[in-house]
Amino acid sequence: MIILGIDPGLAIVGWGVIEYKNTRFRTLAYGSLQTPAGMRTEERLKEIYRGMGELISKYHPEAVAVEELFFNTNITTGIRVAEARGVILLAAEQAGVEIFEYTPLQVKQAVVGYGRAEKRQVISMVTMLLGLPKPPKPDDTADALAIAICHAHSGASGLAKYYNK
Repeated sequence: MIILGIDPGLAIVGWGVIEYKNTRFRTLAYGSLQTPAGMRTEERLKEIYRGMGELISKYHPEAVAVEELFFNTNITTGIRVAEARGVILLAAEQAGVEIFEYTPLQVKQAVVGYGRAEKRQVISMVTMLLGLPKPPKPDDTADALAIAICHAHSGASGLAKYYNK
């Protein structure tokens, strides 16, 4: 199963593509889509949509796993991230790729075994599980790979249908 993990954002969209087969991971690629702060929001969303389309066309994932939004105190930032998340979901839907969504708690639980794990613990486990030579940068990319790992663990076991109600 080829999985495209996405950590949505407006400035930085982390992405990671893994193959999960016979309980083994193989990292195909990872990186980030970045849009400059001075760019109009509409243009940034267009760039994110275009970039998502390119990733889906290049890697042909069987599943797109996206982190659900977690709103903190800055509602304006949350709305912008929600807009970016919307175009990410649209790109996957239009490409006919099945979409799965996971909360940060679910991702940490699947990757670290503890839902309240710290970011450094998640990055360390992602690096180890995928056999990467060094931790992925930026952190959004590590988060995207963690989301893909989360889907591999829950999607392969059939648990994804319970997470995505």
